[in-house]
Amino acid sequence: MVDATATLSRRDRERLERRRAMLDAALGVFADHGYDGATLDEVAERAEFGKGTLYNYFPGGKAELFLALFEERVFGSLLAVIEGAFDESERLATPEAVREAFRGFVGALFAHFADHRHVLNLFMREAHRAAFDAETNALFARHQAALIQAVARPLQQAMDLGSLVPLPATAVAHLLMGNVKGYLLAYLGAECDPTGALQPPPHATPDAAAAFITTVLFDGPLARA
Repeated sequence: MVDATATLSRRDRERLERRRAMLDAALGVFADHGYDGATLDEVAERAEFGKGTLYNYFPGGKAELFLALFEERVFGSLLAVIEGAFDESERLATPEAVREAFRGFVGALFAHFADHRHVLNLFMREAHRAAFDAETNALFARHQAALIQAVARPLQQAMDLGSLVPLPATAVAHLLMGNVKGYLLAYLGAECDPTGALQPPPHATPDAAAAFITTVLFDGPLARA
C-alpha cells in the first residue's frame, strides 16, 4: 500500500501529525466525559498543545472537533473494516466463501472495537445527539448510508454470482448490520450496568462472536432433519 503522506512536504506531514494527535486526545476526552462534559482545555492538555493551536486546526471549536472525530475515527474506520473484508471477488464466488467472508468481517469488526474501545464508547454514548442536532443528523445519515452500501455491494455481487439467494441487497445489509450492532450493544450494556443484572453474551472473543452470529444468520436456529 502506498503511503499517502509520502508526497507531502515536511511541513504538511508535521501538520497532519499534529492534527492526528489532537483527534487522538479528543477521542479520549469525548469518550470519557461525553460531548457536554468535554472541554477544549482538557483536549489541549492531553494533546500537549495550546488551546489556541486547537482553534487553528478546528476553527469551529468543540463542535467541529466532534464532527471530525465521527467522520474520520468512527465512520472512516468502520468503512475500512468493511472494505477490507470483501476486497477480493473470489471471496464471493461460492456460498461457502461468502459465509467465511462474512464471518471474517464480523470478527474483524468485533476485534476493531475491542482494540479501540474509545471509538465504541463514543459512538454509543453520543449517537443520540443525531436526533437533536441537524448537522450531526445529516452527518450520521450520510455515513450510515455509505456503510450500508459498502455491505450491500458485495452482497449484490454474491447474488449475481449465484452464491446468495436473490434478495434486496440493501435490506439484507441493514438486517446483517442490525444484528451485529445489537450484539455489540449487549456487550456494552452489560459492561456499563452497575447493578450486574445484565449478563453479557457468552461469546467472549471476536472469533467466537463472529462464528455465533454467522451460524444464526446463515444457517438459522431451526434444527435440521
